[in-house]
Amino acid sequence: MGLTSATIIVITSGKGGVGKTTATANLGPALALRGNRVLIIDTDIGLRNLDVVMGLENRIVYDLVQVLEGTCEAQQAMIRDRIAKNLYLIPAAQTRDKESVTGDQLKELCESLRKDFEYILIDSPAGIEHGFQTAIAPADRAIVITTPEVSAVRDADRVIGLIESSGLPTPDLVLNRVRPALIRHGDMMAKEDILSLLSVNLIGLVPEDETIITSTNRGIPAVHDNRARSGAAFRRIATRIDGEDVPIVDLEQKEGIFSRLKQIVNFRGGISSSG
Repeated sequence: MGLTSATIIVITSGKGGVGKTTATANLGPALALRGNRVLIIDTDIGLRNLDVVMGLENRIVYDLVQVLEGTCEAQQAMIRDRIAKNLYLIPAAQTRDKESVTGDQLKELCESLRKDFEYILIDSPAGIEHGFQTAIAPADRAIVITTPEVSAVRDADRVIGLIESSGLPTPDLVLNRVRPALIRHGDMMAKEDILSLLSVNLIGLVPEDETIITSTNRGIPAVHDNRARSGAAFRRIATRIDGEDVPIVDLEQKEGIFSRLKQIVNFRGGISSSG
């Protein structure tokens, strides 16, 4: 391939359970479907599950720690995706701890691979401990995943501060598992309130979607399902990451239109909406 220089993006969150790994597992394929060569590196040492979400767990031979220790070459550890053929994964080690990898090691590895890819996505461990510091070390930019809940937003705020103090640009934000009905009733934080608190760039809204559960269990990311509202949202986020300026869809407005349509014509079926 011609000369390239990958953009290295760390995908992180302030706490677990907000969908960070699922986001990585969907954004990687979404960027690859746009014609980019993409590498995902799972740095969640000891808690490996990105390979399961991507349906690649049975194809693992080597892992990230073995690459860094010199047991194998990086290319030997890369698993090619089953669907997006220009997407690769280096899985985390399952039987080691986060101290097994240093930021300098990961940075050296990513620099050596820049020329082979358009994007390198780093799936960071949740939280702000050693694993987080390691994951952000090679990054050019960061994407923070959070849900519209007070505790998750507070933790995201801490992570954003650490990212900015590390010298990286102000991170982008993905609001995941958005439920407009709860926002309308005051039981979930509104987008505007979150952005005023965090002062970051919103890069996407992902609606709560049961398809994510089924896609995770099947090992086929939701971006491959044209009926999945969440998959459509992740494809639009990938478009923005890739440099195209597409508007963010107001999920609450679309749900309102959908509800009125159902009331008027007793409409049955699905309308795909996405951020």
